Amino acid sequence: MRAGHDLLHHYQHIIAELTFVTGSNGVFDVDVDGESLYSKHATGRHAEPGEVLRLFRGRYAQGVTEYER
Repeated sequence: MRAGHDLLHHYQHIIAELTFVTGSNGVFDVDVDGESLYSKHATGRHAEPGEVLRLFRGRYAQGVTEYER
């Protein structure tokens, strides 16, 4: 699950809770700190590579430095 790796690799220091909801009929939702970030059901399609990370950056990480290793 690349979306989870990308989010935690770059922004683990600002994410309190990361939830992936999967299920029958291809359900795939990503919730961050209790708020929906991406929903396959709502969009009717799978996320493009890097899309979940871009959505996260636009909503939560403006002006935030990526996690330092």
